[in-house]
Amino acid sequence: QVQLVESGGGLVQAGASLRLSCAASGRTFSTYAMGWFRQGSGKEREFVVSIGRSGVTTTYADSVKGRFTISRDTAKNTVYLQMNSLKPEDTAVYYCAAGPIPTINQRLYNYWGQGTQVTVSS
Repeated sequence: QVQLVESGGGLVQAGASLRLSCAASGRTFSTYAMGWFRQGSGKEREFVVSIGRSGVTTTYADSVKGRFTISRDTAKNTVYLQMNSLKPEDTAVYYCAAGPIPTINQRLYNYWGQGTQVTVSS
């Protein structure tokens, strides 16, 4: 069992940066791949980025490539999402998820956090 808690969301202006954190409980954090997903108002939840267990393998959605960076700190049981050059279309609730493999398929993640709101004003 893994519990995930996101933090770091907020209201920022376009062009600003935010860093989201996802803290995981339990001693098995290093055995899970992690992903970030987001859901805008009235939209379906979509893939943002994933990272493998070792932190080497990463996959980004085209919409965030070059602006967002995922990383993980096994000692702190935490995954980070550094978001730069934010745009109004990045506005969404951001969720972190844990699963056996890094994938864009949200159905393959077993555990989810409660989400953190990111709002980018123009």
